[in-house]
Amino acid sequence: MESKRIFLIVLDSVGIGEMPDAADYGDEGSNTIYATSKSPYFHMPNMHKLGFFNISGVKAEKYVPIENPLGTVMRLKELSKGKDTTTGHWEIAGIVSKEPMPVFPQGFPEELLKKLKEETGRDILCNKPYSGTQVIRDYGRRQQESGALIVYTSADSVLQIAAHEEVISVEELYEICAKVRAICTGKWGVGRVIARPFVGTYPDYVRTPRRHDYSLTPPRRTMLDILKNTGYTVAAVGKINDIFAGQGITETVRTGDNAQGIARTLEYMKKDFTGLCFTNLVDFDMLYGHRNDVDGYAKALAYFDEKLPELMAAMRDEDILIITADHGCDPSTPSTDHSREYVPFVLYGKNIKKGINLDTRDGFHTIAATVLDYFGTERGVEGNSILWMCT
Repeated sequence: MESKRIFLIVLDSVGIGEMPDAADYGDEGSNTIYATSKSPYFHMPNMHKLGFFNISGVKAEKYVPIENPLGTVMRLKELSKGKDTTTGHWEIAGIVSKEPMPVFPQGFPEELLKKLKEETGRDILCNKPYSGTQVIRDYGRRQQESGALIVYTSADSVLQIAAHEEVISVEELYEICAKVRAICTGKWGVGRVIARPFVGTYPDYVRTPRRHDYSLTPPRRTMLDILKNTGYTVAAVGKINDIFAGQGITETVRTGDNAQGIARTLEYMKKDFTGLCFTNLVDFDMLYGHRNDVDGYAKALAYFDEKLPELMAAMRDEDILIITADHGCDPSTPSTDHSREYVPFVLYGKNIKKGINLDTRDGFHTIAATVLDYFGTERGVEGNSILWMCT
C-alpha cells in the first residue's frame, strides 16, 4: 500500500445556511456561520485563505470571497431525512437515511418508560424535551435525593440520561445506558442514547466531559467498513467511535474538548499509518450551539482557525485534509436545537488543485465516495467522487 492518509475533520454543527426544506424542520432562516460571524470574536483568516468564504451561499460579516484560495471547496446538501449527528455522520460515511429516526416531542411513551424502570431498577424524572444544562438545574436535587434517572430528549432522535456522579457512578450510568440502548430499537430506535453525568451542588450543577453516546449500529456498511476490510487504518478521534457503534473502526481516542481533539489529530499526523483519521470536534454544538452562545461559538471557531496552520504544516506530501460539518445549530435563533442547513466541504493537500469551487452538490456521501476513490478501494457506497476534478 502507498502511504496515503486522509484527515477528515467534522466541525460539529457548523452549518452554512438553510436548506430548501428548512421550513419543514422549523429552521427557516437559520444560518449558523452568518449568525456567529456577527460576534466581535469571530476570526477565521486561515479558513478564509483556504476558500471557506468562497463557498456558495456562505455569508459572513467581515469576510468576502478571495482570488486564488488554497483549497477546493463546495457546499453539500443533505439527502437524508433529519438534522442530527448520527444521520449526518452516517451520510458522510456513505449511508443516506430515507426515513427519519424517531423523535419524541411529547416525551417517551409509558410503555417504554415501564421497560426502562424494570431494566434499571430506578424511577424516572422529567421525560420531556429539555435543555441539558437547564434539566439538571430543575431536576438535579431530586435526582440526588431519590437516585432516580433524569430522562429527557430534544428535537433530535435522542434519549438522554443524566445522573449525579456521587449518586450513580459514571461506570454504572454507562451500564444503564447500554441496557437502555438494547431496549431502544424498532419504533423506539432513537439515533443515540446519551449518558450525561453531572457534578456539583444545587443549583450550581455542571455536566462533566464524561458523556458517552450509544448509537444505533449502521444498517449497512460504510466507507469505514470498506477501508478496514481492505487493510487500512481507520482512526476515530472524539465521538466518532460512538456515532458508528465501533463499526469499521480500527482504533479510537476519546477527547474531552476541541483542544484535545485537535491535539490528538496532530499526534496522528506525526504517526506512520496508511488510512483515515476521522475527527469530530463537538464543542461548537454541545457547548455553544445548544446554549445559544454566539460569542462562545465564535471563540471556538477562532481557536480552530488558529490551530489550522499547525495542522496544515504537519501534513505530508500525500496527505489530504477535508473539513466539513454534519448539520447546523444556529446559536442566534430561539431554538436550542440543530438546524437543517447546508454544510461546507473544504479540501486541501499538496496534490490538490487550488482555487476550485464546485458550487453545490447533493449528498454528504460525496465525501465517502471521494475518500474511497483516493484509496483506490471498491466504491461500495452511494455518492460520486469529486477527486478527478481537483487532482
